[in-house]
Amino acid sequence: QVRLLESGGGSVQAGGSLRLSCAASGRTSSSGVTGWFRQAPGKEREFVAITWGSGSTSYADSVKGRFTISRDGAKNTVYLQMNSLKPEDTAVYYCAARRITIPHTHAGAYEYWGQGTQVTVSS
Repeated sequence: QVRLLESGGGSVQAGGSLRLSCAASGRTSSSGVTGWFRQAPGKEREFVAITWGSGSTSYADSVKGRFTISRDGAKNTVYLQMNSLKPEDTAVYYCAARRITIPHTHAGAYEYWGQGTQVTVSS
């Protein structure tokens, strides 16, 4: 079993920055895919960014150039640096992980989920 714990959410004005953290515990390994999804009220959960292997990454078009995902293997922690935030980035952000090292942007492909952290961007 893998447990994921997010932190770092909060409220910020448009143009501001936040950094989310996802700490993994339990039966973790260096393989697999870890990433971030988000869900706004009344909308489906959507892909934000994932990382796998030796630092490979993939981003949703809506966040490219503004968000950066990174991993600290020694700490079993994945980060999401969010810059130039927009009101449309407002959502609950979830950390997700899957054991198979095949990148996937669909939420249904991920076995493990954190509890989520709220990000609110005001205009």
